[in-house]
Amino acid sequence: MIRIAIADDQVLFCSGIQMLIESQDDLEFVGSAYDGEAIRELAATEHPDVILMDIRMPKADGITATAQILRDSGPAAPRVIVLTTHQRDTAVLQAIAAGASGFLMKDSTPEFLLASIRTVYDGKSVISPHGSLALLHDLSPRRQGPANEAVIAGLTVRQKEVFHLAARGLSNAEIAASAFISETTVKSHVSSVLAKLGLASRLQLVALAYENRLVV
Repeated sequence: MIRIAIADDQVLFCSGIQMLIESQDDLEFVGSAYDGEAIRELAATEHPDVILMDIRMPKADGITATAQILRDSGPAAPRVIVLTTHQRDTAVLQAIAAGASGFLMKDSTPEFLLASIRTVYDGKSVISPHGSLALLHDLSPRRQGPANEAVIAGLTVRQKEVFHLAARGLSNAEIAASAFISETTVKSHVSSVLAKLGLASRLQLVALAYENRLVV
């Protein structure tokens, strides 16, 4: 069973999510929190696998709560999916930097939400449909000047190649075909790159690349 919690100050929205989760045989709803402090307590006691996290809440926002939960939970940290009502919400970028595994619009379909929960539980990242274009649109113009190659200086030549391909959003299969290596080798390189750069997900890798003008 995948254990799910939600943090949102709209009680009715939380109740709707609870009903949706409880309709699935492989998902278990473990609780709702209506502010940023309550979700920290819930995460500490119920140990959810995935948290659906609103950005704007009383007492502590979703960005602060995400960073604190991931820091406090250590290796057993839950995956966090940020919920937002604005596709170009710059706070989403801060949430990704804090360790969120992705973001969804609150008006996403139930099917997409359920698929996203299972996807992040499997260790992958998710992003709202069309959200990637909006996200990259926001990142690109905010950073001017030459590429900051220093942030990836510690990578090997092959790892830098994989980094750039992954930053463009290519899948493991596409990276393997472009770099003439196996998908297994790609996965190994991606894991090494994330570890060396202190990143939690490929989504953070994309954000890092655009923020440092390493991909256009």
